[in-house]
Amino acid sequence: MAKSSADDQELRRACEAAIEGTKQSVVMSIRVAKSRAIRGITHMLGRDMAKARVLALSVKSKGQRTKAFLRVLKYSTGGVLEPAKLYKLKHLSKVEVLTNDPSGCTFTLGFDNLRSQSVAPPQWTMRNIDDRNRLLLCILNICKDALGQLPKVVGIDVVEMALWAKENTPAVTSQGKEQEGPAASTVTESDLKVTVEKELVSQAEEEDMEALLGTYVMGIGEAEAFSERLKRELLALEAANVHAILESEPLIDEVLQGLEAATNCVDDMDEWLGIFNVKLRHMREDIESIETRNNKLEVQSVNNRALIEELDKLLLGLRVPSEYAACLTGGSFDEARMLQNIEACEWLAGALRSLEAPNLDPIYANIRAVKEKREELEKLKSTFVRKASEFLRNYFASLVDFMISDKSYFSQRGQLKRPDHADLRYKCRTYARLLQHLKSLDKNCMGALRKAYCSSLNLLIRREAREFANELRASTKASRNPTVWLETSTGSGQNANAADTSTVSEAYSKMLTIFIPLLVDESSFFAHFMCFEVPALNPPGGTANGDKSDDTNDDDLGIMDIDDKDSKAGKSSGELAALNESLQDLLDGIQEDFYAVVDWAYKIDPLRCISMHGITERYLSGQKADAAGFVRLLLGDLESRVSMQFSRFVDEACHQIEKNERNVRQMGVLSYIPRFATLATRMEQYIQGQSRDLVDQAYTKFVSIMFVTLEKIAQTEPKYSDLFLLENYAAFQNSLYDLANVVPTLAKFYHQASEAYEQACTRHNSMIIYTQFERLFQFARKIEDLMFTIAPEEIPFQLGLSKADLRKVLKSSLYGLDKSITAMYKKLQKNMTSEELLPSLWEKCKKEFLEKYETFAQLVAKIYPTETFLTVAELRDLLATM
Repeated sequence: MAKSSADDQELRRACEAAIEGTKQSVVMSIRVAKSRAIRGITHMLGRDMAKARVLALSVKSKGQRTKAFLRVLKYSTGGVLEPAKLYKLKHLSKVEVLTNDPSGCTFTLGFDNLRSQSVAPPQWTMRNIDDRNRLLLCILNICKDALGQLPKVVGIDVVEMALWAKENTPAVTSQGKEQEGPAASTVTESDLKVTVEKELVSQAEEEDMEALLGTYVMGIGEAEAFSERLKRELLALEAANVHAILESEPLIDEVLQGLEAATNCVDDMDEWLGIFNVKLRHMREDIESIETRNNKLEVQSVNNRALIEELDKLLLGLRVPSEYAACLTGGSFDEARMLQNIEACEWLAGALRSLEAPNLDPIYANIRAVKEKREELEKLKSTFVRKASEFLRNYFASLVDFMISDKSYFSQRGQLKRPDHADLRYKCRTYARLLQHLKSLDKNCMGALRKAYCSSLNLLIRREAREFANELRASTKASRNPTVWLETSTGSGQNANAADTSTVSEAYSKMLTIFIPLLVDESSFFAHFMCFEVPALNPPGGTANGDKSDDTNDDDLGIMDIDDKDSKAGKSSGELAALNESLQDLLDGIQEDFYAVVDWAYKIDPLRCISMHGITERYLSGQKADAAGFVRLLLGDLESRVSMQFSRFVDEACHQIEKNERNVRQMGVLSYIPRFATLATRMEQYIQGQSRDLVDQAYTKFVSIMFVTLEKIAQTEPKYSDLFLLENYAAFQNSLYDLANVVPTLAKFYHQASEAYEQACTRHNSMIIYTQFERLFQFARKIEDLMFTIAPEEIPFQLGLSKADLRKVLKSSLYGLDKSITAMYKKLQKNMTSEELLPSLWEKCKKEFLEKYETFAQLVAKIYPTETFLTVAELRDLLATM
């Protein structure tokens, strides 16, 4: 006999590994085949569906209590056992051996706690009867010893099982010795007998067996004899059975015939079933084909419904509402109809956007209906844009013509009128939203509209500026100051008390105050009204002079941008360039009226160019907005015009200065020296803001020409040149002393004149001194020249330099020294026109003479140490008394 799996130690260890961690010990493990009885299917079919399993009996002790379990384990894909089912033996209510299995190896276990009792329990099939008996006997013993109760046993011959237990007691005992737990230790020979007598046999069966055994009186006490007797009777019974079978041969033949007929029926049925199977297979294929076609039809139906919905939506979007079509093709542009026109524009823009990617699916783009509708919308757009553009061009022209025809809008004689465009802008705002939609529909139409607006408004602004400038000049009363300041023929005091011309500067400032904010506001309004994508134009903090125009907020159109991106700053330079080009058309020509005011002011008082330059510079520095480019250009041109006129005045004055050098003889202080001081004082009074550079440049040019001309005039009379120069340089310093302390540029020229004065004084004094004491200083010069070639002690022996010669020179030069000094003073006084300079000049002359004589005395004392002559101290005392 093959070894039973119940004795397989490897199997037991695998089971213990599978339930590791449960604190349960394996009592028995055995391999079985699991199957399940199914209604309407034969047992053999169930056998074919059997699955390999392992049944393991395990116990768990907890104090005095013992729990018993039946575990079902299955093999995983890797051949490793893993738990599949767990049954508690305390719920085991029935053990049934199936009678339809001839081998008797199949049985079922019934548990009273299963949820669905209608489902047939699994069937367990053993390899042989021994394995079955061994497992069932172990289950019954555990139930009896550990749980104190026994399940119902059905389909098992109690006597046969008792005999098997008796014959296999050693094996069972051996098996029990290998197991652990209280249930395994109870499987002994005496316990098996008790189990067979008291537990495996019911009370009725026991009584029947006693009655049966009571009929056999002989030898009942001898077990061997009784066993032999039973064997003989069994043989007799088998022989009787064989005899009965032989006697029932006709019955067997009938059974065989019936079996053959049943076999034929089964074969026929098998053939029919094959036919039916083929037909069912074809039907199944047909059904699958029908289902496939049905599914396709359902998908097609869903797609068709979705397509119809999409087409309905597309057609709804392609339909042009009649009221919008009427507005776009033949509607009026009156103010009352603007709301309908705006709604029609918004619908048209939305319809065009809906036909463009990504709003329109690309698969719809080539549909003929979409193409035709796009063409229709394009025609509507072009028609509307053309009509609206034509209306707006005529509207702008009519507005301006109406204002120009009304003289009350402009300055009149005796009345200066500030230009007021509030009503004009209010009427234009009505169509601001329309312009935005026109730009979104067709950007190309904006060029013509902008030119039309600029052309119309340019006429109005130029007319306003011309009338205002004319009346401003007519109403300003100011005496005309002469433009000649530094001419020789003009009296020196003619310009000292020049007339007050401040009204001229005030008039120019008023012109800028009125029109520069107006032009900035017009530029800002134009940029917003004509939908230029540029930042705000008004500089922060109002205008440059602090005054705010009445139309400060006129550029606020009171509308929202169609596209949020249009409100962002930092647009492309191309858009800004287009705006500046349009502003050039809008404001071009107005500069002529400003030029006329500048020229008029120059004719009245050229020096007012200084104050006008400062006023213009102040406004120019206040214009920081990029989009007000033309206003900055206008101010820059005005500044250039003022500078040009002032340069013209400076050039004429310089020409007047240069005319002095044509005179035959010039003595004393030139006339343009004091006149320049008067001119500089007047110029300083007119300085405003940043006009200092302009004035400093004029000072530089004036003084440079004055000094150059002075030097040229001095060269015409070399004998009196130094006297001429020192008198003029001194006059320059005296006349500009106060201004030089506050004007750095004049201070620089003041110091330059001071240096030239000192140099002229030195040359003039030296000339007078050498003229009066020529022999004395010539003798000293001879000594100095020889000292470079010979020793000092040899000089007295040279020709003309002896001691006798020295005495002659001293006698001729120093005899009557007071008379010589008086003669020198008279020469210094002669030809001098500025008597106030004589004391300081005489002091310089005495000091210089004393220095030269001191040098002579040192030289003589070195060469002629034995000679006596007038000392320096004596000469100093003499000069102090003169």
